[in-house]
Amino acid sequence: MEAEQDGSPTPTAEDGGGRGRTRNRRGEGALLRDEIVAAAERLLEREGNEEALTLRSVAREAGISAPSIYGHFADRDAILGAVLDIGFERLRLLVLGAADGIEDPVERLLAGCQAYARFGMEDPARYRVLFGRRRSDRPSMSSPADIAGLPEVWRRRLDAFMVMVDSLAECVKAGRSASADPFADATTLWTSLHGAVVMRQFIPGFPMPPLQRAVEDLVRRIGLIRP
Repeated sequence: MEAEQDGSPTPTAEDGGGRGRTRNRRGEGALLRDEIVAAAERLLEREGNEEALTLRSVAREAGISAPSIYGHFADRDAILGAVLDIGFERLRLLVLGAADGIEDPVERLLAGCQAYARFGMEDPARYRVLFGRRRSDRPSMSSPADIAGLPEVWRRRLDAFMVMVDSLAECVKAGRSASADPFADATTLWTSLHGAVVMRQFIPGFPMPPLQRAVEDLVRRIGLIRP
């Protein structure tokens, strides 16, 4: 089989390259990698679950041959890992962006938590991939100090949570929260927000209070917010 200029086999109709994708020019390997990840994201959004992501389905979506993937990703889990990295970064930016420009620390915390909950409800497939799957390679931590020793990829995946920790700590510093342990209370808040999102996804007909009101109640109660 003739090789593409980026070192990948020529696409065929049988292996998913039947769309006639133009070959990448020399030096465009990074572009092909991005196309593979973008194809995986589209599949995830359209199908609603990560089981839809296979090497063949991703190759078909990207318009390339399945063997072309191996020059950029070792296997399906490596593609999923790239999708995870993008998802966690997107969540971090949403949380930070929601709080941007808000001076009151309590309102900043509320805005970030509301953004987290909206992300979970508006992008349920990606949210489930981020938080609804047990991963054998996930590192364990016995204390908050262990975060500093995590591999970089796992530290990045905790960035959105650390924004929550820092926001609650700012409330304490401003005298607006009675929390004696912002990390522990932010952890409880995070798990409660996750529960609020997941319960609404899996029991949509239950008469729960509006999500925005529920999030505010969780923040004020668990964050020990003072008037």
